[in-house]
Amino acid sequence: MTELCAIALGSNLSSEIGDSQQIVRAAINQLANHSEIEVIKVSQWYLTKAITLPNADPQPDYINGCAILKTSLNPFVLLQALLAVEQSFGRERRERWGARTLDLDLLLYGDRIINLPDLELPHPRMGDRAFVLLPLAEIASEWVHPVYKKAIAELAKNPPDLNLSHPIALDP
Repeated sequence: MTELCAIALGSNLSSEIGDSQQIVRAAINQLANHSEIEVIKVSQWYLTKAITLPNADPQPDYINGCAILKTSLNPFVLLQALLAVEQSFGRERRERWGARTLDLDLLLYGDRIINLPDLELPHPRMGDRAFVLLPLAEIASEWVHPVYKKAIAELAKNPPDLNLSHPIALDP
């Protein structure tokens, strides 16, 4: 059995692979090469102002986007695959909301609701993030959020952090 899922991608640190935009594109390619993952759609890339914790050092802006995947992996195994891709791009988890070479978040897995310490679906903060909702609405506008019971397009109309993160679509 296969399932559609949605992921968010973000990067604001360069690596030996290149700049943030090259990293997110390379991550999509790596996911597409996985034998049990098919990349169905990818949004435009957005330049997003980094939102940091109070008293934290400023960070470079992010490149963000979303993708729709079809997979035969269960949500827990898919999450582990996403974490492995992050690690292959040099992701280090040092601090919450810290700068990163690659961040992959599992947003939606069909209409499943999971609330466990290692996995929450839908992603618990996706409804608060313009840098997630705007690109996701491009590729999954009619997908109904299983908790809010609203289409992604509706949630993307006025995200709470729009004036903080200022996502700007980049030219393709």
